[in-house]
Amino acid sequence: MREDLSIVKIPETEGTYRSQLGVRGELLATSLLVDNGYRIVVRNFRVPVGRNSKGVQVTGEIDIIALDGDTLCFIEVKTRRSDEFTPIITAVDLRKQRQITRTARVYRRIFDVWDMKHRFDVVTVLMHRQAEPVIELKQGFWNESSFRKRSWSHESWRDFA
Repeated sequence: MREDLSIVKIPETEGTYRSQLGVRGELLATSLLVDNGYRIVVRNFRVPVGRNSKGVQVTGEIDIIALDGDTLCFIEVKTRRSDEFTPIITAVDLRKQRQITRTARVYRRIFDVWDMKHRFDVVTVLMHRQAEPVIELKQGFWNESSFRKRSWSHESWRDFA
């Protein structure tokens, strides 16, 4: 005989716990941004950004896109329970920055906002179990110039000789 599935409790997995923590962190980050005068444009923007070396479609995501005055801000939110091992901000490594930069370029192309000032911010949320969350905003954490392809000219090769 079949059990009624509506009463079966499914234990939380680590992934579910992490996603719940992330959602709470994004809500706290959104509140901080609004309190600081940002206007939220979209949350959890996802779009295909290309293919990887094996030809598999790659999707990029930006946690929050907002306006700070006349500047378009692409904001990554990182939430952790502890920063004892390493500071939270270290989770926004070069690979993550590159992925967000590619996604931001697609966003700017789709909505034709090439001439608009923009920057890349990070909000870190530290949620200790028995304490108030600690939320920090790092404006302009990186810029996309470090990910632009460099062009070589015959003049550039002289420096190596």
